[in-house]
Amino acid sequence: MVDAANALEVIEVTKTYGATIALDKASFSVREGEVHALLGENGAGKSTMVKLLSGLIEPDSGRIIIAGSPVRLSRPFDAHRNGIETAFQEMTIIRDLSVAENILLPYAPRGWFGQLRRREGERRVAEHLAMLGLHEIDPAAEGRELSLAERQKVEIARALFRRPRILLLDEPTSALAGRDIDWLGNIIARLRQEGVTVVFISHRLREVRRFCNRLTVLRNGKTIGTAAVGEISDDDVIRMIIGRSLASAFPPKPPMSKDQRSPRLSVQHLSTEGKLRDVSFTLHKGEILGIAGLQGMGQQELFLACFGAMWRKGGNVFVEGRETGLASPRDAVHAHIGISLVPEDRKTEGLFLRLDGRFNVSLPVLERFARLGVINIKTEAAAVLRALEQVEVHPRALYTPAGAFSGGNQQKIVLAKWLLAESRILLLFDPTRGVDVGTKHHIYMLMRTFVDSGGSILFHSTEIPELVNMCDRVLVMYEGRVVAELRGAEIEEEAIMRAALGEARSKENALI
Repeated sequence: MVDAANALEVIEVTKTYGATIALDKASFSVREGEVHALLGENGAGKSTMVKLLSGLIEPDSGRIIIAGSPVRLSRPFDAHRNGIETAFQEMTIIRDLSVAENILLPYAPRGWFGQLRRREGERRVAEHLAMLGLHEIDPAAEGRELSLAERQKVEIARALFRRPRILLLDEPTSALAGRDIDWLGNIIARLRQEGVTVVFISHRLREVRRFCNRLTVLRNGKTIGTAAVGEISDDDVIRMIIGRSLASAFPPKPPMSKDQRSPRLSVQHLSTEGKLRDVSFTLHKGEILGIAGLQGMGQQELFLACFGAMWRKGGNVFVEGRETGLASPRDAVHAHIGISLVPEDRKTEGLFLRLDGRFNVSLPVLERFARLGVINIKTEAAAVLRALEQVEVHPRALYTPAGAFSGGNQQKIVLAKWLLAESRILLLFDPTRGVDVGTKHHIYMLMRTFVDSGGSILFHSTEIPELVNMCDRVLVMYEGRVVAELRGAEIEEEAIMRAALGEARSKENALI
């Protein structure tokens, strides 16, 4: 059988930044009409490869061949001219522009004298969104009004608007869950039928197996190998990605002892303006309590309200039996309360990307290192360094902007911040979103160590296997309410999904 012609070939491409080698003679090829996964840890070279193929940077050496012809991609326009479009993980939606304006950039229709033809552009965008099944997205809505999942779908829609021959999807499912992933799967299936070539960058092996024909693994900037998805096991893929075997993806889940059953955080009849309605639960000492649900069912409002970042319309919050006002996140972080939040979007809500790790990690407890208004920088740096060592981030994070690190290391810096704050209650909102399998495993181990030492975790994940394997109990939300509580052997993927789809009877009373 003769292989299909290659739509894209990358041949021994090298890219360096000073002493750092981002890509080291990396090579891979993608057949026409194929969905090809590009895998690797954070920092393996995937993002650099995406930037090269998108025309954002140029290689130091090596060749890029499209449809049999060598090309030079010196700027995004060169990539577009060669039929390459990218939906980025680090989403490029401009918050102050409308959905239509974002999708049309930089090729909005113009008249004879250069004036923008707004109505025509808006009409074309509306038709495009309808064709993609994105009826819930208003073309006139500003970027700031969109949820994380909606921004990701607009990012994908913009790439498709330009009718690519080669589509680069950079972590497209990291902000999607449930039906949104089904939506993306249908889009990819349609593109394959139309002969479009897709390069699918992801950390989620489940989606790789569902969508892709072949996969290529990068490690430390080098190509480790290429394989057909159906001919390689998950264990072998993980071994290629991290250079070693993970004995188990998840740490063992020990039974909770009697002294761990004392209530740590109690929520009674909590409601907010909008989606959250009369939610009650108790989180115990030494427990990981999972919060499951489809996108937009009230999970985010619950976490923000418990952190004092969203106004409560009704209800009460108790920490170790003591009612707390939680008028702001500052109240939550206070020593006698000790609640911390790892938010959904680490880049805009969890970190100051232009500032160094010392500032980011010490900020919530900066007064701890101050005397008479003067910060003891030496003491502060020593404490931050110990927190960074706990999460296995390189000491250079002390003086390096957080934005210079990979997504996985950025998430570890967010976790280091709350470990330094010595919080007793961690609210983790999808903490493994967009991080590699090795970093995921490390986050799981940090979670288990935290609760084993007496901490408590409220944990939401868009990856149901994480809830199944990490949680002592799981509460499922539907339309702003808790509709099911699962314990022990009841915590199964099917049971969670049935409840998340509204098939469980709503519970009106507190779950304890």
